[in-house]
Amino acid sequence: MRSTDTERAAKPDMNRLIAEYGAGLLRMCCLYLRDRAQAEDAVQDTFIKVYEKYGSFEGRSSEKTWITAIAVNTCRNYLRSPWRRRNAGEKGLYLLRQAPPEPPDGTVVRAVMTLPAKYREAVLLAYYQELKPREIAEMLGVPPPTVTTRLRRARQMLKESLKEWYFDE
Repeated sequence: MRSTDTERAAKPDMNRLIAEYGAGLLRMCCLYLRDRAQAEDAVQDTFIKVYEKYGSFEGRSSEKTWITAIAVNTCRNYLRSPWRRRNAGEKGLYLLRQAPPEPPDGTVVRAVMTLPAKYREAVLLAYYQELKPREIAEMLGVPPPTVTTRLRRARQMLKESLKEWYFDE
């Protein structure tokens, strides 16, 4: 195989894949996640993964089976996410509708942005990108215990600067 054939094989026709599998994947993700917005996000993430990994598709199964497996794994990851576990469900949403909406407050973000760079970086990667300390350590080129220490110290600094936000102390 020439290099141009390899390059062509690694880049899928995304328009065809979306037209052929998009609606079915969306239905499946809606059933799996029971939330249309999350299902749309999961389908989008699925197609991103398909685009990135298409060159590794070996053809041991059909294209549809391979793409569906990616979608199922994406949905499983969504269901395991900390955000999903903290979700209060429909009852919580009903209670929120009764309260007047509050304007967004940037106090926490401003406090995070005032941290020294090494602590700010650890917080952003851990809490905003939801990376594990091991992954952060690889990215930053430091040992995992260093990341854990930075996160602990950052939380202490934030707790001090945001003490009026803590109602239990």
